[in-house]
Amino acid sequence: MTIDIIGAGIGGLTTAIALEKKGFNVRVFEQAETLKPLGAGIILANNAMQVFEHLGLRKAIEKEGNSISSMNITHPNLSPLSKIDLTFFEKKHLVKNIAIHRGQLQTILMNALEKTEVYLHHKTKDIVPLENGYQITFQNGKRIQSQLIIGADGIHSSIRTQLFHKSKTRQAKQVCWRGVTDFKLSTRYQHELNEAWNTSSRFGFVQIAENKVYWYALKSYNKDGIAPQFDDFKKNLSNYHPIIREIIGVTSTDQINTAEIADLAPINQWYKENVCLIGDAAHATTPNMGQGACQAIEDAYVLSECMEHFEANEAFQHFQQLRLSKAKKVVNTSWMIGKISHFSHPLLILLRNFMMKITASFNRKQTAYIFQIPSV
Repeated sequence: MTIDIIGAGIGGLTTAIALEKKGFNVRVFEQAETLKPLGAGIILANNAMQVFEHLGLRKAIEKEGNSISSMNITHPNLSPLSKIDLTFFEKKHLVKNIAIHRGQLQTILMNALEKTEVYLHHKTKDIVPLENGYQITFQNGKRIQSQLIIGADGIHSSIRTQLFHKSKTRQAKQVCWRGVTDFKLSTRYQHELNEAWNTSSRFGFVQIAENKVYWYALKSYNKDGIAPQFDDFKKNLSNYHPIIREIIGVTSTDQINTAEIADLAPINQWYKENVCLIGDAAHATTPNMGQGACQAIEDAYVLSECMEHFEANEAFQHFQQLRLSKAKKVVNTSWMIGKISHFSHPLLILLRNFMMKITASFNRKQTAYIFQIPSV
């Protein structure tokens, strides 16, 4: 039986690798004509790296990336508000958190596929149920017969839209800019993520390779509901630490990507007959916890384990039971963090900052929950 994966993002490729290692025949269909890596970095948290350890890819990822042992929320001047020490989890799970360029990760995943074919320029047009499976028609005119489908086609999933109950994307009314630049961080910052919270904006940065930094900046819509431009963000850098101004200053404009922040309002059904959704197609989240891709990677591993032990529909059912609650919690918590991190009222900011400083034990418990991968 061949399993067809729609979408060749990080979740789709990781699922293909995991299923291939279980002995399944897999095909991957991707709408893009070429797999151009987004000029941005990604943090592979402990749960994602546990999966890549199982798949035999940990060393390759560590070689191309940079280990992160601390995640810090700070004032604009980088004085600490909250810190999560990741060394505890490194010792517990025997893997590190790795920051890496998305392009490097994508290359590693593509090279790990031994038999699976990735078909580019295959954007799904429609899906028609048949007596024994489905017929998928692509916009390039090609058609395939499919027995099992995994929808890994993102927040605007065609698979979800056509086969599942109506779902809703939520606009956070925040704009995110991401960039990668050559920059030599001081030793102090080389193995930690720092995210500085300002008024209605924030800035994060992390080293992803030697003398290479990935950064991101977010700013809320203004009071009139108008989306900000990057120049709007740069006009209010005076109270940010000088290193932040330096990082932005040396970044080429063609290395900055702009995106509106949105998520998928949680849904309770990820599978239907022989079709299953994973990653952003099932539980797209805002980037405020660094778990979007990590949750898709966790999906890939758990789903492959379920597929090994159960028949398709039953496997999808077990997969949903194991993953739904956690993914939903990540989506809702990330949405909440996105809101409180952009407070503009001075009193709310004072209260938020006070709470951030006294919730260290809560942060440890929440991180432990997120990093724990369920057993099948």
